Amino acid sequence: QVHLVQSGGGSVQAGGSLRLSCAASGDTYSSNCMAWFRQAPGKKREGVAYSWGSGGRTYYADSVKDRFVISRDYAKNTVYLQMNSLKPEDTAMYYCAAKVGTCSGAYYSEYQYPYWGQGTQVTVSS
Repeated sequence: QVHLVQSGGGSVQAGGSLRLSCAASGDTYSSNCMAWFRQAPGKKREGVAYSWGSGGRTYYADSVKDRFVISRDYAKNTVYLQMNSLKPEDTAMYYCAAKVGTCSGAYYSEYQYPYWGQGTQVTVSS
C-alpha cells in the first residue's frame, strides 16, 4: 500500500506560480506510476500530469502542457507539480495519485490509481 500526503497549493493571481508536493510512504518504488489529477466544481476529475518513474517518461494534458512540470525526488519519495503561468481555469482541487508498478497504457484514467492524496485547493484569480 501507498500513503500519500499533499502540501502546497493556495491562492494566486493569474500568471503566478504554485508548487504542490506529495510525499509517499509505504510501498514506495522508483518505478511506481505517479500522477496529478484535478477536479473543478461540477466537473469530472481530469488528469493533468503523469510520471512513469525511474527517471522515465512524463506526460501532460494539453491544457497544462508547457506550463506545468511533474518531477520526483526519489530520495524523499516525493512527487511535485510545479504550476506556472496559472490561469483562472486552473482553479480546482488537485490530487496526487499512485499505483504500485509501472504506468500502463491507460495511465490517463483515474481508475488506474488505487492510492490518492487528500487533495489541495488551488484558486487562481483574474
